[in-house]
Amino acid sequence: LPRFRREARSRMNLLELLGYFNYWVFAIVLTVGLYTVIAKGNLVKKLIGLSIFQSAVFLMYITMDKVEGGTAPIFQDGVSLYSNPLPQVLILTAIVVGISTMALGLGIVVRIKEEYGSIEEHEIQERDRQ
Repeated sequence: LPRFRREARSRMNLLELLGYFNYWVFAIVLTVGLYTVIAKGNLVKKLIGLSIFQSAVFLMYITMDKVEGGTAPIFQDGVSLYSNPLPQVLILTAIVVGISTMALGLGIVVRIKEEYGSIEEHEIQERDRQ
């Protein structure tokens, strides 16, 4: 009997862990994006890391938005639990800001390439020291 309880407990722990799957994915994607921004010397790779980081934040907001049993915020008879539309609006705004940031960043990288002849951070810093 104790063996069956342990197995049932381990299955329950696994199900609880899988219940947080979206948060684990968020943490991993956020970490990958942050690592890319910090560790890479290529400016385009840094921008890609920034985009990955932003995508992780979008995933977090979308994950927090879902309400179990909630419906769209349209008043109906017999419905008392609604999902909050604010996170969706914030995500749409954040996507536009992210695209604008990426476009501006790529424009700056093109200008840096024209001026310095490279998009590698260490080469640009060496040239600045001269």
